[in-house]
Amino acid sequence: MKTYLDCIPCFLRQTLETARVATKDERKIREALDKVCLIIPKISFDASPPEIGREIYKTINRVIGVEDPYYNIKKEHTRYLLALYPDLKKKVAASSDPLLSAIKFAIAGNIIDFGPNSDFDIEKEIEKALHYNFAIFDYTEFKKALQNSHNILYLADNAGETVVDRILIEEIGKPIKYAVKGRPIINDATLENARDAGIHRIAEIISTGCDAPGTILKYCSKDFLKIYEDANMIISKGQGNYETLSGENRPIFFLLKAKCPIIARDLGVENGDIILKGG
Repeated sequence: MKTYLDCIPCFLRQTLETARVATKDERKIREALDKVCLIIPKISFDASPPEIGREIYKTINRVIGVEDPYYNIKKEHTRYLLALYPDLKKKVAASSDPLLSAIKFAIAGNIIDFGPNSDFDIEKEIEKALHYNFAIFDYTEFKKALQNSHNILYLADNAGETVVDRILIEEIGKPIKYAVKGRPIINDATLENARDAGIHRIAEIISTGCDAPGTILKYCSKDFLKIYEDANMIISKGQGNYETLSGENRPIFFLLKAKCPIIARDLGVENGDIILKGG
């Protein structure tokens, strides 16, 4: 997915919000904005938004001098979801279709995103998850792929969301490789965040080697690319992974909530819609 003009004000908003999370020094915040403004005229609109975001967040971190501004927030969201975990497990087990319920909770967790939207209500989203109506619903294909797959790759998105990913992985009940970011970027999950959520107990955690808010294959490690190519089913969480992989000819299922009108338009849905889309 390419970058659009509408992405530019969003990049500036993300810069301001991230800088304010990292520091109260208004001079540093202004410097971060000034530096990012210098990047914008050089943007190639053929690049995906996460590719641009990678450069923007590197710039913010250099100016502010903080590698992981969302470190404490990621920990807090993981603790919060872990407190809900026992009740969510019970709801999944009691439902008429536990796999579908686990998918709905996994997508509900996708609301935790400081990129396109920092104004979210996790508890409210979780409460309404079981009543979701999907705008794209390739569930039959998803179940068939699960049945026929022995080599599943799961691409993580945000920290905290990792807890509801765990519920889905447990419901799938097959060996899975769970891929997190190579370095901190926004509130995307890292190895530490995945372990905090208990993913290591039920899946093999690996790194993409990529330090962008998505899975940009040219920035991924050779080890990850081998796993990616060998996978006969890929479960991709979130907008960033959709933006970077939607053009790939691979057996990918995208699970996400459309939180941006540009992505909604690309998918042919309304902003706020819930998606389970086969690649």
